[in-house]
Amino acid sequence: MVNPVRKRTTIGHLAAAVICALVMSYHGVASADIKRVEPPFWWAGMYSDTLQLMVYGDEIGKAKVGSSSSAVRVVEARSAENSNYLFVTLKLSKEHKPGAVVLTFSLPDGSEFVHDYMFHQRKEGSRERLGFSSKDVIYLATPDRFVNGDVSNDNVASLHEKVDRQNPDGRHGGDLSGLENSLTYLSDLGISMVWLNPLQENDQEEYSYHGYSISDLYNIDARFGGNEALLSFTSKAKDAGIGLIMDTIPNHIGLNHWWMSDLPSRDWVNNEGVFFQTSHRHEMIQDPYAPASDKRAFNDGWFVPTMPDLNQRNADVANYFIQNNIWWVEYADLSGLRVDTLPYAEKEFTREFNLRLLEEFPNLNIVGEEWTTNPAIVSYWQAGKKNQDGFDAGSPSLMDFPLQEALIKSVTEEEGSGKGLIRLHTMLANDFQYANPNNLVVIADNHDMSRLFTLVDEDIARYKMALTFLMTTRGVPQLFYGTEILMKNPGTDAHGVIRSDFPGGWPGDKKNAFTGEGLSQDQFDAQRFVKRLLNWRKSATAVHSGKLVHYLPEDGVYVYFRYDTKQKVMVMMNNNKESATLSTDRFAEVTEGVSSMTNVMTGAKHTFGGSIDVPAKTAMVLELK
Repeated sequence: MVNPVRKRTTIGHLAAAVICALVMSYHGVASADIKRVEPPFWWAGMYSDTLQLMVYGDEIGKAKVGSSSSAVRVVEARSAENSNYLFVTLKLSKEHKPGAVVLTFSLPDGSEFVHDYMFHQRKEGSRERLGFSSKDVIYLATPDRFVNGDVSNDNVASLHEKVDRQNPDGRHGGDLSGLENSLTYLSDLGISMVWLNPLQENDQEEYSYHGYSISDLYNIDARFGGNEALLSFTSKAKDAGIGLIMDTIPNHIGLNHWWMSDLPSRDWVNNEGVFFQTSHRHEMIQDPYAPASDKRAFNDGWFVPTMPDLNQRNADVANYFIQNNIWWVEYADLSGLRVDTLPYAEKEFTREFNLRLLEEFPNLNIVGEEWTTNPAIVSYWQAGKKNQDGFDAGSPSLMDFPLQEALIKSVTEEEGSGKGLIRLHTMLANDFQYANPNNLVVIADNHDMSRLFTLVDEDIARYKMALTFLMTTRGVPQLFYGTEILMKNPGTDAHGVIRSDFPGGWPGDKKNAFTGEGLSQDQFDAQRFVKRLLNWRKSATAVHSGKLVHYLPEDGVYVYFRYDTKQKVMVMMNNNKESATLSTDRFAEVTEGVSSMTNVMTGAKHTFGGSIDVPAKTAMVLELK
């Protein structure tokens, strides 16, 4: 018998922190036999006892695989359609401990080589982590456009697109270091969660700054600082009382993803890798009369030619993305996930995704983007919804686009039949369709639509009314970066303009939102208004989880209450051009026993009873005692 040739590829036995920092370089130093192993490492003590590795290398699919540990058994080693891929399924026993496990790959020619696969120690309490909730305020930031904390990573030789701050659609240099440097500002503003547009590598020729064309799902883009910068940011953010919500995109990848030059199988990407446009008809999923071809035209179509649409009906695709998201939650110590373009992926995959993520992290929160203004369609995806077809997607939270549209119309329209503030009352009355309306993420704008100040025609009064409602209605409020200083996009809906640079984030900026230098009086006042409102909200338990009672708007005035056993809050929105005087008698069933009130924004205290004057175009928030 010929002695087999033995080769070794290894991550090694370095300390966990060092290994995490070297994830990017690992891909580059693996031997020619194994080019990639994903996930690159795992943890001992996870809830699931099964782990599937995607192993990539020349003809690696022909190998048989053995394990050095009885606690980590190889139960399957299966080649893909492309023999350069091998899917290795490991069964992990309860006795499995952190450390390296030697996987031996044996080829038909008698040669073999080994790979040391590392299992790390989980952080204490990782499984029990708490996700974001209605007690939080989420701050959405586009990392490339917020703060440039490290100019040395603006351009990276191995990545195509270079920095060009003069191009609205180019890369501008913002990074995780800049976000880390801004944590004090965010905390002082009243923020407790940060949602960042995708951070993973986007190695596109152009238009890569937004993050939605991922080319490597296990590595943070080097222009953001890489994986090490993410770990530093999440650690410092946690110290500041701020959690991180990561953007995830199970529906598609970028055209320059490494898979695209050597796909595992013809059905890995929909339409065998050939572009065809999605119909964007969201109702196809729920439509009881839609033919299968129309459903496929929605699910299998691509957004754009540079975003290949993935086939989650392929079990290996589905499993890869589920494990990838579990990996990021554990690795980066996340407080939640925001699932991009949720309905475009296969709905059975979405259910499995939510089920397995929440099995691993029962208290994690996951918010899906179902961008439609029809609450019947949005509510279909929320966990616990009793749908006519019996399907439960298991998504804990959804973005509340129906309420966003109602909010903007309500504060910009003249009061009239079916117009104005009645829109808010009517839309909230639709909450019977949701299994848990208090866990919806409520927004006034985001990175894909015009900014709030533009939507309200740059009217300060309307802006303050909208934000007051956002921070006092049910749900989890989200604030788009720069809203606090009246950032706008006049005359255009171009995304590169909507996602403009945050002033003060770059050396030489004439305006600085962090110091106030160069801000107009309106911008300064708006920032102070947001800070006051958000910091009051931090301890407003009635707004976090209290009951909501709203009265039918009368004469352009909408009144609602939030209350629990500790606190009672009254909100009055006057959409008229003149002040309004309200009799408190109408609200007696909620205000019984109340004798005093305090204006949350001014601190003014008054006796409660008789009547209350509400200035024109104002939302007034009162704490009742």
